[in-house]
Amino acid sequence: MKRRFGFLLLALGVCAGLASAQVVSPDDDAVAPPRQNVFAMGLFAGPASGVGLSFRHHLPSPLSYQITGGIIKSDDHLSYSIGAELQYDIKRTGVTRFYAAAGTSYFFSGKPEFNEMAAPVRLGAGIGGEIHAGSGVHVMIDLLFTYFSDGTVLPLPQIGLHYYFR
Repeated sequence: MKRRFGFLLLALGVCAGLASAQVVSPDDDAVAPPRQNVFAMGLFAGPASGVGLSFRHHLPSPLSYQITGGIIKSDDHLSYSIGAELQYDIKRTGVTRFYAAAGTSYFFSGKPEFNEMAAPVRLGAGIGGEIHAGSGVHVMIDLLFTYFSDGTVLPLPQIGLHYYFR
């Protein structure tokens, strides 16, 4: 466990060093939050904010929220998740967005009357980034410190693909 934590600190230190070499003055490429509501639909997968189809709403401010849900049923086995994520823009440019994120979700797996998951409730907080991939499609990745209801806390990634429309 100490080795993993040490590796994580080293990786964060290296990334911070690289990032400082790429700093641009905020006035050079800053983009204001959208002046109108912007919506997106897509796919999302993450332990803190759920797995499945995803709906995102950017408010006319630095805030946005996302709701994600998915379900699979076969014979007498049911699996589903429902989750939500709140995002606050820290930095926006024409093609990228960097944000702080907080998410929560509930996972179920088992027979319809009994959840076999040891830690079905999750909460997470961390950072994320999004990049415009072209034609209204955006790819996002989060790194959230995720709390599981059994007491485990892990830094885990989440990924999403969304199509934006107004």
